[in-house]
Amino acid sequence: MSIQAKGYAAQSATSLLDIFTFERRDPRPTDVLIDILYCGICHSDIHSARNEWGWTSYPFVPGHEIVGRVKTVGNKVTKFKAGDLVGVGCLVDSCRACPSCESGLEQYCDNGFTGTYGGEDKIGGTPHKTTFGGYSDKITVDERFVLRIPGNLDPAAAAPLLCAGITTYSPLKHWKIGPGQKVGIVGLGGLGHMGVKFAHAMGARVAMITTSPKKGDDAKKLGADEVLLSTDAKSMEAAQNSFDFLLNTIPVGHDVDPYMSLLKRDATMVVVGAVEPLKKVSGIPFIFRRRSMAGSLIGGLPETQEMLDFCGKHNITCDIEMVPMKDVNKAYDRTVKGDVKYRFVIDMATIKAA
Repeated sequence: MSIQAKGYAAQSATSLLDIFTFERRDPRPTDVLIDILYCGICHSDIHSARNEWGWTSYPFVPGHEIVGRVKTVGNKVTKFKAGDLVGVGCLVDSCRACPSCESGLEQYCDNGFTGTYGGEDKIGGTPHKTTFGGYSDKITVDERFVLRIPGNLDPAAAAPLLCAGITTYSPLKHWKIGPGQKVGIVGLGGLGHMGVKFAHAMGARVAMITTSPKKGDDAKKLGADEVLLSTDAKSMEAAQNSFDFLLNTIPVGHDVDPYMSLLKRDATMVVVGAVEPLKKVSGIPFIFRRRSMAGSLIGGLPETQEMLDFCGKHNITCDIEMVPMKDVNKAYDRTVKGDVKYRFVIDMATIKAA
């Protein structure tokens, strides 16, 4: 037995997303069946749908920023009940037994986590070999990988927290960002705007580091205390050795040397945006100030729930533009062009009319 679902899928690397009917598994004892209300559009969805990273299999249903209402739960589910507002992020399964999983760091599962879309479906219950994401009307997920959305948050604006939110929250929390520290957020997009909000809420002094004066104005509205133009050589030189931490959200390969020089001795820059090769990394900025560069990938389930609760406490959500399902391909093109502030979210109620 399985459940009929309706979604939008790419049938090839060059095809547009279009209506696709497929199957979700019937809930097992530990499963939660969710009626999806909203799903954010992440740039990773676009890279994956267009096979720009070389691993995509088709048909392909994107979407890993999911908010919905619980429809039914299995008889061993203890954390959720019908009607609860919940979220699903980038993970729907992991080995659950390795040191990373046992530490609540499922994103670093030693045996490989199962992504919400495009992952090997090791649970089964449908004819599909890979997982299908949140551009659909419903999804079945094990309760361990379901998150509670605080009731005071706008559900649509909360959807991108499941990826853009946790991607920026996790490194800020891991490197213990707080009052008395000067933090630079490099790049103001879907990730960067959340980095500014979180670092500000954590009590740090926040500088937006950008190539665009116009984005600087937006950053101050989001909570930045100052703006540093990376194209202004004099300003960059004056800011050297002054930052306690940098969160680098630039989504493409770039020269990191100018940013590394901004750090104090023993400080760290964490890369969360670029999954392609960096263009230039010199040893001098590291060696002469004992600086570090690190990476960070989303968060495990406990930390993601912590992030959502933090957002509830501080009333933090993403800045979004809502789109109907039928306009998803236009939204993809606009995202690639950078024409969005700062995240598109699909209103899944519109899939019935798509």
